[in-house]
Amino acid sequence: MLIKVKVFPGSKKQEIIEKSKDSLEIKVKEKPIQGRVNKECSLEIDSKMFFSKDKRTIKALINLKDGLKIESVLMKHKDKRNTVCVSSQIGCELGCLFCATGKMGFKRNLEADEIIEQVVLFARYLEKKKQRITNIVFMGMGEPFLNYDNVIESIKVLNDKQGFNLGARSFSISTAGIIDGINKLADEKLQINLAISLHAPDDKLRLKIMPMNKNYPLFKILKSVDNYILKTKRKVMFEYLMIDNVNDKDEHAEKLARLMKKPLYFVNLISYNPTGDFRPSSKQRIKKFREVLEKKGVQVGQRYSFGQDIKAACGQLAVKM
Repeated sequence: MLIKVKVFPGSKKQEIIEKSKDSLEIKVKEKPIQGRVNKECSLEIDSKMFFSKDKRTIKALINLKDGLKIESVLMKHKDKRNTVCVSSQIGCELGCLFCATGKMGFKRNLEADEIIEQVVLFARYLEKKKQRITNIVFMGMGEPFLNYDNVIESIKVLNDKQGFNLGARSFSISTAGIIDGINKLADEKLQINLAISLHAPDDKLRLKIMPMNKNYPLFKILKSVDNYILKTKRKVMFEYLMIDNVNDKDEHAEKLARLMKKPLYFVNLISYNPTGDFRPSSKQRIKKFREVLEKKGVQVGQRYSFGQDIKAACGQLAVKM
């Protein structure tokens, strides 16, 4: 599949256009972009949608041209924002114990047009309801910074005024801590939001639940984050899954506070979404954990969980390969 956009000769976007035999045209000049997407994207995207009981979450199972599959999610917020959670890889090689995608193993990286296709699918759906996509987060299947070039290229197309025309600040990339990717992003001329999947306050615990910590210890990750902040002056979000009796004790909160008490650090607590191995922390424990952080002066919030009933929540995306 090909995303056809108006580009300058010789650019990388033009290479994306020229490499595919099939085409899916997006000719967009006005806002909102959904006004013409459904009319001019004539090719069907082979997919199946699943709806949560509250109708606020839609998961799409997309069949790719080589027969492999990916999942993407649309989250409809009460404040009228519509966020698409896109995948960047088929599977993931990092093997985090709390993540269903990691149990799949790794098949391949997604091409830029395959990433864009996920956005187009939900743009079409929303256009029928006279709504539009407001945010895109790279928090689906895979580690985005292990597919850096295609992820950034997809963002540039979606951000381009003659492409999808979505503001750079509407994009967020979540990484488990791939330092090369953090350093590269710091030098990009795009105001993209950065999130770090932290989930533990020290290397010993993090290594137990995130094997990649062996090659990417916390002090190196935080050093690269500080360099990113120095260059961009942008706030960085640290995601912290709350897992019962694993990383949710007061002592963990105390350690985390010592790491996170910096002006442009923000901690986002997330109730663990079951994938078979652990249990989520209780509401009372999360509340207590948050109070410890707040008393220590840490900026902290709690993320609402979307689509758990259709296995569309954080960490639950997985397909059979």
